Amino acid sequence: MSHVSEKGPFFHGTKADLKVGDFLTAGFRSNYRPDVIMNHIYFTALPDGAGLAAELASGDGEPRVYAVEPTGEFEDDPNVTDKKFPGNPTRSYRSRAPLRVIGEIADWTRLTPEALRTWKERLAALHADERAQIIN
Repeated sequence: MSHVSEKGPFFHGTKADLKVGDFLTAGFRSNYRPDVIMNHIYFTALPDGAGLAAELASGDGEPRVYAVEPTGEFEDDPNVTDKKFPGNPTRSYRSRAPLRVIGEIADWTRLTPEALRTWKERLAALHADERAQIIN
């Protein structure tokens, strides 16, 4: 894992109903490529970035954003860092170690129905493209 100077706070978006002290771990299906079991847990330093992930997360629950604390080393998310955007403007990270939930965040920007539909259409196009891959 590369050295990251980011100190947080950090956030994770999901539809899971979690409590303070719960842990988020790798080993679940990707929200973006359901045929892939993820080797990392992803998080961001931007509450609205976590909100986008929450809105797009699989499942039927209510989108939620949690403040999280990494319990181990982490690195820039290579799926967006430099591959799609120079540097790390999304402030997105990943870790093999669990994330500890330290609170729920209510102050994040929800997507409009139109924006959510557009994002879901983009994801559907990714699912259909066999060349699209996740750096796992």
